[in-house]
Formats: sequence, structure tokens, C-alpha cells
Amino acid sequence: QVQLVESGGGLVQAGGSLRLSCAASGRTFSNYAMGWFRQAPGKEREFVAAFSRSGSSTYYADSVKGRFTISKDNAKNMVYLQMGSLKAEDTAVYYCAAASVLPWSGRASRYDYWGQGTQVTVSS
Repeated sequence: QVQLVESGGGLVQAGGSLRLSCAASGRTFSNYAMGWFRQAPGKEREFVAAFSRSGSSTYYADSVKGRFTISKDNAKNMVYLQMGSLKAEDTAVYYCAAASVLPWSGRASRYDYWGQGTQVTVSS
């Protein structure tokens, strides 16, 4: 079992920045592929960024590439999502997720554990 708790969401103007944090507890954090997903009202949950299970590779959705950066601190069991040049279309609830089996995935259905989400609202 892995417990995930996100924080850092809020209201920000377009062009601004936010850093989301995900605190993980339970089983060994480094054994999981870690991802960030988001879900806007009326839309499906979509992939944002992920670390491979080995931690050696990162992956990004095209819509955030060059603006968002995923990072982690294994010693603190933390995963971060630094978001920059924010746009109104980035408004969503952002979720941290962990996958125990795959090297990594951009599909929400392949992740085993989820946090409760944190709201990010970008005003234009």
C-alpha cells in the first residue's frame, strides 16, 4: 500500500508558476513509477508527467512539455511538479499517482494508487 497526499494547488494568474508536491508513505517509494495527472470539469483524467520506475527517465504530455518539470526526492519520499507559463487550460484538479508493475505509463488505468487531488485554477 502507498498513501499519496498532494499539496500546493491554488489560484494563479496566466503566465504564473506553481509547484505541486506529493508526499508518499507506505511501501518503498523508489519501487514505483510516479505520475501526475489532471482532470478538468467534464473531461477525462489526462496524463501530465511521469517518472519511470527506475527513476532514470521522465515523460511529459505534449501540452506541458517545456513548461512543467517533474522531480522527486527519494530520501524524503516526495514528488514535485513545477508548473510554469501557466495557461487557463491548465485549470484542473491535479493528482499524484503510483504504479507498482510497469516501467511507466501515460494511462491512468495502469496506476494503482492515487492521492485526493489538489485544485489548480489559472485566471486569464
